[in-house]
Amino acid sequence: MKLGYIGKDQYGNRFKIDKYPRKELLEQLYATNAAKMYVDKADGSIEHVGYIIKGHWINIYEIHSWK
Repeated sequence: MKLGYIGKDQYGNRFKIDKYPRKELLEQLYATNAAKMYVDKADGSIEHVGYIIKGHWINIYEIHSWK
């Protein structure tokens, strides 16, 4: 069961996110645009991992219940 999300930037700042990561991060940082952030995987593909907003490179993590 997914409980929500958390964002963490390169400075160690954490952002609580309920349902919509991009929308809520833009509101929290008083911004109007965000660039997607990707990571290269070992098999050569890429994966969306977060957003770049106002100089913050924010990785998004899903929070799940242990049950």
